[in-house]
Amino acid sequence: MNTTKIAIVLFVLLLQTQFGYAQNQIPYLKKSGAKTHLVVDGKPFIVLGGELGNSSFTSTAYMKPHWETLKAMNLNTILAPVYWELIEPKEGQFDFKLFDELLAETRKNDMKLVILWFGSWKNSMSSHVPSWVKQNQDKYPRAIDERGVSQEILTPFSENNLQADLNAFKALMKHIKQVDSEQQTVIMVQPENEIGMLPSARDYHPLANQLFNSQVPTELTDYLQNNKENLVPEFLSIWRKNGYKTEGSWEEVFGPGYATDELFMAWYFAKFTEEITRAGKEIYPLPMYVNAALIRPGKIPGEYPSAGPLPHLMDIWKAGAPSVDMLSPDFYTPDFEYWNDLYVRQNNPLFIPEHRFDNTVGAKALFAIGHYEAIGFSPFAIESTINTELANAYNLIRQLHPLITENFGRNKLEGVLLDKDKILSTVVLGDYEFSFKNSYTLGWEAGATNDVWDSGGALIVQTDTNEFYIAGSGVVVTFKNWKKRNKIVGILKCEEGSFENGDWKVLRHLNGDQTHQGRHVRISHGDYSIQRIQLYEYE
Repeated sequence: MNTTKIAIVLFVLLLQTQFGYAQNQIPYLKKSGAKTHLVVDGKPFIVLGGELGNSSFTSTAYMKPHWETLKAMNLNTILAPVYWELIEPKEGQFDFKLFDELLAETRKNDMKLVILWFGSWKNSMSSHVPSWVKQNQDKYPRAIDERGVSQEILTPFSENNLQADLNAFKALMKHIKQVDSEQQTVIMVQPENEIGMLPSARDYHPLANQLFNSQVPTELTDYLQNNKENLVPEFLSIWRKNGYKTEGSWEEVFGPGYATDELFMAWYFAKFTEEITRAGKEIYPLPMYVNAALIRPGKIPGEYPSAGPLPHLMDIWKAGAPSVDMLSPDFYTPDFEYWNDLYVRQNNPLFIPEHRFDNTVGAKALFAIGHYEAIGFSPFAIESTINTELANAYNLIRQLHPLITENFGRNKLEGVLLDKDKILSTVVLGDYEFSFKNSYTLGWEAGATNDVWDSGGALIVQTDTNEFYIAGSGVVVTFKNWKKRNKIVGILKCEEGSFENGDWKVLRHLNGDQTHQGRHVRISHGDYSIQRIQLYEYE
């Protein structure tokens, strides 16, 4: 190798070291400022995802006509189940044929893959465990409710249950490493699915009762004492109400009631999941997250899938499952911003692996990536139809991907989500304050008279002192200089355009009617677009 080539190699290695990216590493999570993002193939990666229906990939024939649908929506990643009952139909005998077909089809369609391990629990229930587990209750016991009735839920207190799941998950991770460590199509793994306890707040199996009446593990009480100042307030209030005790049974430390029942179950669900996750990472350390079914309004523990990785139980899950990289929400409830705000506490990275496939997903994807710098977004049953809102939003994010990822963790990204209940959202970037309103507020669009307004959503990237890209739909934007209040902020230039191979191509100059003669920037509902603006001040 000559001197020039050596210098080039050394320079590339220096850049990789400086920016923290290594080309030969498997996918991993990297901190940028206060944010965490995913690195794939040595570059920052945003999951523009979609989760397949629960039974969609039980044959390649079923999925064959749907791949074009997925590509039409500009996905770069699919989230797909791997079923314990199908990969280990007989104890100790593994069959990865279906997984290999899924992997091959994903590669052929130039996408990445997030694996959902449907092991001991799927939507709380143990519906995907093998028949040899289901039919041997003596060896693989189930949870029992307060009436003594067995449930379709494997108890997390059984060592046999843990070892059976562990053996299967380890075999899966070994196989993924064997067949995918070079091409790295699989970028993340979800151990289990929507863990939770139903219809009781806790398990009453004798193994559970014994531990419930035993000392709270010192591993947990030590964590609470060491992190007392940073515990989430919902949990802290329970502990405080009972005197911040650190010794005694669960009821002695936390007090009697459903809340303590849920804390108890959360700890042992977390400990079970930790064993699975840690063992998988020891084989092939992909990023791993757990997901939760959110609480519906007015429900108490036992009436919703209790004890899963919910935000009020964040401390229990962080203490019990430190190998889990993030806790993630599944959305079939309203209040998108409210729940996400709860999930990003304690520097928990936000990944939204499942959302109802409705007409809000486009706006929410833009908001999640812009406001939270989320690792990704993924509606459920993605193969069921072509959703143009999502396709258009993902197209904008794909175009802006280099600008977004370049500015991760630098306070140069923001996002907004608007509807009729929230018509205004104000964000600050650099010297400027941006007031976003739902474009229906202008009264010029047909939907302005509807009782329910379509969601408006946008992300904004600052690329220079007075230059910004705004991408989205259903928004109208005005500006102020929040540092120099005596200045009037005007639009120096506004362009509508697109990125082609990373180059900005102007489609229209919009300094006239489209900006209301310089009064605002507007992107109407349905018109997903990118606008580059430059601002200036005058008196």
